[in-house]
Amino acid sequence: MPTTLLQSDLPGLELLHRGKVRDVYALPGNRLLIVASDRLSAFDVVLPDPIPGKGEMLTQISNFWFGKTGHLVPNHLLHTPLGEVLPAGTDLALYDKRAVVTRRLKPVPVEAIARGYLIGSGWKDYQATGAVCGIRLPAGLKQAQQLPEPIFTPSTKAAVGDHDENVSFDAVVAAVGAELAGQVRDATLTIYKWAAAYAAERGIILADTKLEFGTDEHGKLYVMDEMLTPDSSRYWPADEYQVGISPPSYDKQFVRDYLETLDWNKKAPGPRVPAEVIERTAAKYAEALRRIADIRLD
Repeated sequence: MPTTLLQSDLPGLELLHRGKVRDVYALPGNRLLIVASDRLSAFDVVLPDPIPGKGEMLTQISNFWFGKTGHLVPNHLLHTPLGEVLPAGTDLALYDKRAVVTRRLKPVPVEAIARGYLIGSGWKDYQATGAVCGIRLPAGLKQAQQLPEPIFTPSTKAAVGDHDENVSFDAVVAAVGAELAGQVRDATLTIYKWAAAYAAERGIILADTKLEFGTDEHGKLYVMDEMLTPDSSRYWPADEYQVGISPPSYDKQFVRDYLETLDWNKKAPGPRVPAEVIERTAAKYAEALRRIADIRLD
């Protein structure tokens, strides 16, 4: 059965960062221990109720994709057994499917986004300007329509509590240099195209995805953090897809829809979430894991 972990507690390890979902610890040898909790964030606020097993599902689908795309772009995983790095007395079963040992990299300060369909902030930008991140698109496109070719649409890495902002490729070049910017763009589109084709064979549309990259001490580029999860990607069931509407997706949309019915200002603290909404959200993550990776955690 899936485990539930709201917040990790690993005495003796240095906690570097506690994010909305992941807790990151320092390990000897220029390594990290990354733990995916079951915390749920919506509208950039961490909610008080976890989604049981969510961290396990996110980690397993990331590991699946890291394994499948390792021939395309190197990634941060080191495959070190957790028993070698967890403090003595730690419940290994609690961390076994939700924690990984990785290289400690220098993050590239950009959200690397590939879009194959016109949805979300890209759709809003297109409606306003006819372009996304400075890329001019054909006139007359509709919501959720497939683009002629996948495009690289980066955004800034916002501070906690702020929202990321779509930027042009030239802005990425200005931030990190032309060579690294080109490597990030090419790696993002290569991974997206390969994964989208793989998902399509399983009756799923990968509409877009956000990737994170880092470099080692030699400047070599790696994909890191999470990869092609329902938190970082839009997955749509192909048999429910139609142009002109926002298709149902394998993510926390149930939670967002519920929160939109409340008199809540979308600032912390977040409201409690009913058990039914939690269960339906967990079921969506589980369905994505099963359909894409053929992995079940029950």
